[in-house]
Amino acid sequence: MAESFRMTIAQVNPVMGDIAGNVAQARAAWEVGRAAKTDMVGLPEMSVSGYQPQDLVTKAAFARACMAAVVDLAASVADGPVLGVGSPLLDETGLFNAYAICEGGKVRQWIRKHELPNYTVFDEKRVFSSGPIAPPYRVKGLMIGTPICEDAWFPKVSASLKAAGAEVLFSPNGSPYYRNKFPKRMGAMQARVEETGLPMIYLNMVGAQDDQVFDGGSFVLHPGREVVHQLPLFAEAYRHIDLEKRAEGWRAVPGEMVPYPDDWEQDYHAMVQSLRDYLGKNGFKRVLLGLSGGIDSALVAAIATDAIGAANVRCVMLPSPFTSKTSLEDAADVATRLGCPYQSVPIGGAKMAVEAALGETFNDFGVDLTEENIQSRLRAVMLMAMSNKFGEMLLTTGNKSEVAVGYCTIYGDMAGGYNPLKDLYKMRVFETCRWRNRNHRDWMLGPDGQVIPDRVIDKPPSAELRPDQRDDDSLPPYETLDVILENLVDKEASVADVVALGYDRAMVKKVERLIYLAEYKRAQAAPGTRLTRMSFGMDRRYPIVNRYRDDV
Repeated sequence: MAESFRMTIAQVNPVMGDIAGNVAQARAAWEVGRAAKTDMVGLPEMSVSGYQPQDLVTKAAFARACMAAVVDLAASVADGPVLGVGSPLLDETGLFNAYAICEGGKVRQWIRKHELPNYTVFDEKRVFSSGPIAPPYRVKGLMIGTPICEDAWFPKVSASLKAAGAEVLFSPNGSPYYRNKFPKRMGAMQARVEETGLPMIYLNMVGAQDDQVFDGGSFVLHPGREVVHQLPLFAEAYRHIDLEKRAEGWRAVPGEMVPYPDDWEQDYHAMVQSLRDYLGKNGFKRVLLGLSGGIDSALVAAIATDAIGAANVRCVMLPSPFTSKTSLEDAADVATRLGCPYQSVPIGGAKMAVEAALGETFNDFGVDLTEENIQSRLRAVMLMAMSNKFGEMLLTTGNKSEVAVGYCTIYGDMAGGYNPLKDLYKMRVFETCRWRNRNHRDWMLGPDGQVIPDRVIDKPPSAELRPDQRDDDSLPPYETLDVILENLVDKEASVADVVALGYDRAMVKKVERLIYLAEYKRAQAAPGTRLTRMSFGMDRRYPIVNRYRDDV
């Protein structure tokens, strides 16, 4: 019976649907393991297909292509360590989220996921069948049980594996990020280790898929809740885990413990990573955005610069007759500090032309919000023209507070391909700018130092679509608005619950009304980074037509 065992885990970033590329990534990980004389190499959940595949996986040709690729991969890694990879499995009993154990040139065992998540962004019961709990498998004398992702969040599967003889738990995951997720993830895995008395190797993927970011942060646990290995967040990494047979059972030799940053850095890194992967995996190398001189567009410019480099971020100021001298100066200052290409394209002439064209039609009506929205939509026309001409993806810059209450113009400032701030409330925008000014990391491609001037952070927010306009002319102060929104949206609180916190009922009802009225806008909004458990999109799925209001 073996007294030692080496497992290599590969915290990798697969690309959705790039079966050949993902297989090559798995093969490269296997080569690393073979060079290290490892006994088994493990990759994350659905590492061959990418995760989450959503309804793509129900296309039989796609599922079969993934399975065929796994079979070919198994044949190519016959001379070396056992390889574990995640893939869809389609057979006569159903379609499964599965994990293939490849040994001796063949797929030795398909492990089918038993517990299927069906909450927040997960909808696995829609596309997958629940598989039976698979038995543990033996590699070089070690019995390994493999609960796939959700299987490890509940006691049943791990307990069954223990009863069937498992000596170590290895859990491959596709676990997406949200703020404060890691302590909950760690707590759930520590509970499994305590219940079974078995060590656990927890492997998570990294990278972004649409709005979701997989944060990595893989780790190894011992009974007693002891963490003996910890891999980095938001970075690809390999780690060789050496296990020893001791009197109390199998245990891992302690290894590197990569420290984890605070929530502010994790959120910022998630926004950078999601934008970088969204662009790279869709084939875009450059972006542009409207740089208004305000805080939201300044933060998006910083995120984009950190994601793909200043030379690839075009910043465009589109002044109207209402744009202040301060905004003109601040926009140019932000672009200069970041090192981004910058230009100014006035919209005054276009505004006059549109208003003249509509003059007879609007003759009997006074000036109102319509004329303000024309300015926003003219900016979108010009930015989209540049996007088409130069092949640069247009970024939108609306924060979660604005998106929540519809303080944004559909087909105007909402136009674009991606919005890094979509799940970041306004008050967190302010603090995130301050955080970025104080901090620089090696994963940031932008410059060190104060990239967002104090004047941009400190001045009252304004859309500058009419003389002396301020956001708080139309909305409660953001300090108040964000608390109301966090309760009504993130916590699904009632109006009465929020009023009980000390807020004026009429104000809360106004905010509630705005949230519901803006549903149609959010249905047409660009995707953006998920930072919370209640992001707009797959987390929060409300009907557009909806007469319900909370009258309690």
